[in-house]
Amino acid sequence: MTQTADFQLGDDLTGKRIVVAMSGGVDSSVVAALAARSGAETIGVTLQLYDHGAAVQRAGSCCAGQDIRDARAVADKLGIAHYVFDHVSRFRDSVIDQFADDYANGRTPIPCVQCNMGVKFTDLLSLARDLGADCLATGHYVRREMGAGGAELHRAADPARDQSYFLFATTRDQLDYLRFPLGAMPKAEVRELAREVALPVAAKPDSQDICFVPDGDYARIVRKLRPEAGEEGAIVDLSGRELGRHKGIIHYTVGQRRGLDIGGQAEPLYVVRIDASQRQVVVGPKVALAVAGAELSDINWIGGERDGPLTAKVRSLAKPVPARLEGSRILFDEPEYGVAPGQAAVLYRGTQVLGGGWIETTLAAKDQLAA
Repeated sequence: MTQTADFQLGDDLTGKRIVVAMSGGVDSSVVAALAARSGAETIGVTLQLYDHGAAVQRAGSCCAGQDIRDARAVADKLGIAHYVFDHVSRFRDSVIDQFADDYANGRTPIPCVQCNMGVKFTDLLSLARDLGADCLATGHYVRREMGAGGAELHRAADPARDQSYFLFATTRDQLDYLRFPLGAMPKAEVRELAREVALPVAAKPDSQDICFVPDGDYARIVRKLRPEAGEEGAIVDLSGRELGRHKGIIHYTVGQRRGLDIGGQAEPLYVVRIDASQRQVVVGPKVALAVAGAELSDINWIGGERDGPLTAKVRSLAKPVPARLEGSRILFDEPEYGVAPGQAAVLYRGTQVLGGGWIETTLAAKDQLAA
C-alpha cells in the first residue's frame, strides 16, 4: 500500500502510539492499516454495543457479533493488538433508551449523535488515554485542520460522505486528541486501499440506517421499550378537527406524508407536529411546514465567531442554508421545511463546523411574518 495518511503527530511516528476505533467496517479497517503503516505502534479497540437477534449477523451493522469478529480478523491480518470492551449496558442506557424516550415524546431522535457524544468520544477517548495513546483515530469522514485558535473540525472533502452533522457535539478537548485520516479521501479510494491490502472486509457493505434496529422497524423497538407510544390516537388538522385515527405516534415524524390514510382532502397533508401528551398527530398543507427559526438547547461551540452570516444544516441529508444565530435561537434567511424537534441544527462557516444544538421548538414562518 503506497497511500499514507497524516495523523498530525509530526513527521516521525517512531515511538508514537495510535489507538484506532474499529467497528468492523471498511473505513475503520483502512484507518488501522494506515496507522500500522505509519510506523507508530497501533492498537485496535472495538466496543461491543449491542447483541440481539438478527443484528449480530446483519450485513451493514456495526459493533455487534459479526462485526467484532471482522475487526479481530483485520487486526490479525495487520499484526496489531486488538481489544474488545463490553459497553452494552452503557449503550442501552445512553442511546437506545434515549431513542425510545424521544419517539415516545413526539421527537425525531438522532441516535448516532448520542452515540458519538457518549459511548464513542467519551468512553473510547478514556480507553485510548488509559492505553497511553498519542491520539484516537476513527473512520469518520470529516477533516481536522489546524487554525489560528487550534484544531478545527471541517466537512469532508467528499460531500457525499461528509459526517460532520453527526459530530457537532465534539468538544474542543476531544478534537485535540481525535484524528480523522479519511476526511480528505473519496470513498472509492478507501475501498481500493482495502483491496490493495487484502483486508478481509474489503467487500463488506457500508453500515446502513440505525445500527441497533436490525430490520429498520423503529416502531417495534420503541413499542417494546415504551408501550404507551403505540397507543391509538387522533389525527387532527390545524384547527383540531379530527380527520382520522392512528395506531401510535411512533409511526410518524414531522414532514411525513405517507401512511396517514386520510383521503378526501383538497390538498396533500403532512405531519406538522406531534402532541405526545394528547396522543395527537397534527397535519396540515405543506405551507404549514415552513419554519423561520428554531430554539436550540445544549449548544456546543467548537470554534469560530458566533456573529455574522453562517449556514445551518437541520437534517443529515439537507444542504446547509444561510442563517444567523441570535442567542439560543437560529433564524433562517428563507423558510426551511421539515424541521423537527429532537434533531440537531449544525452551524457552519464555509467548511468549518462552528457547533450546533438540539432543536427544542420551531418558529412557524407564518408566525414570524405576523410578528
